[in-house]
Amino acid sequence: MRIILLGAPGAGKGTQAKTISDKLAIPHISTGDIFRSNIKQNTSLGIKAKAYIDKGELVPDELTVEIVKDRLGHEDCTRGYILDGFPRTIPQAEYLDKVLTEMNIKLDVALLIDVKDEDIIERMSGRRVCTNCGMTYNVVFNPTKVEGICDVCNSPVIQRADDAAETVLNRLETYHNQTQPLISYYKNEGKLVVAEGASEVSETSARVLKALGM
Repeated sequence: MRIILLGAPGAGKGTQAKTISDKLAIPHISTGDIFRSNIKQNTSLGIKAKAYIDKGELVPDELTVEIVKDRLGHEDCTRGYILDGFPRTIPQAEYLDKVLTEMNIKLDVALLIDVKDEDIIERMSGRRVCTNCGMTYNVVFNPTKVEGICDVCNSPVIQRADDAAETVLNRLETYHNQTQPLISYYKNEGKLVVAEGASEVSETSARVLKALGM
């Protein structure tokens, strides 16, 4: 199954992507991870992307799509994939559609994890991340056993700058202006399915799998 994952920042896309990935044995492809991997490996695409990033500029859609296309061509994607973090805008979605057509690949579904803004703000402002292993927690929903210390590796957990309440509001505004139109785009294509986010991760997972017909 080939899935695009949609939802506001903090909706739990990464967590649910892992659930789907484990269930279907398909890779979770984060565009952020692809960029970092290409830059670290000093690939030709990574060198091009780094030139923009180093100048503080956005990587052009054409180059982003090329990097995504390269990743989708890997052998582990033959059974499907979950694409997380791309597309973010209508032009990017149109670029991606063109590339998938060229690759003779058909997108199966665009899955929206729908969470209210007020719940997003509560989640993200309470989120804490391990400085070592990257494990995520929430001071309300999923606190560490020992305050400020990761359960997995005993390293400190912190609040990231982009999880501060004011930053979250700005990120939500960007999402509504730029990314939310994708919901209508994929709905018009007949590919949109929706899973309502819940306070419990397990309940959201159950809704996600049901929306995907599993």
